[in-house]
Amino acid sequence: MSTASIANNAYQMAAKLQQQARAVEDTAPQQTDMVDFGQMVKEAVDTVVDKGQAADSQALNMIEGKADVVDVVTAVAETEVALETMVAVRDRVISAYEEIMRMPI
Repeated sequence: MSTASIANNAYQMAAKLQQQARAVEDTAPQQTDMVDFGQMVKEAVDTVVDKGQAADSQALNMIEGKADVVDVVTAVAETEVALETMVAVRDRVISAYEEIMRMPI
């Protein structure tokens, strides 16, 4: 099979998938509810806070002898990942804002 025929088959498959995706979009119910960005941010912050509280409670349970070190390390690692994700999103939002501010009017 030549490279040209492989590429042609790939393009045909991509076109079919694109048509199927359009058909699904056309039959999907239209959502009239707008997603509130502020609510999304609040939920993300609440998630980070909840993970932090879970890590704190696991650490206290370990001190009391009710939890294993592995559970504490896992909870702290989950909190760290959630916090790093939140910081990355914040940095991207700030970067986008700065880029918008640099746009000429």
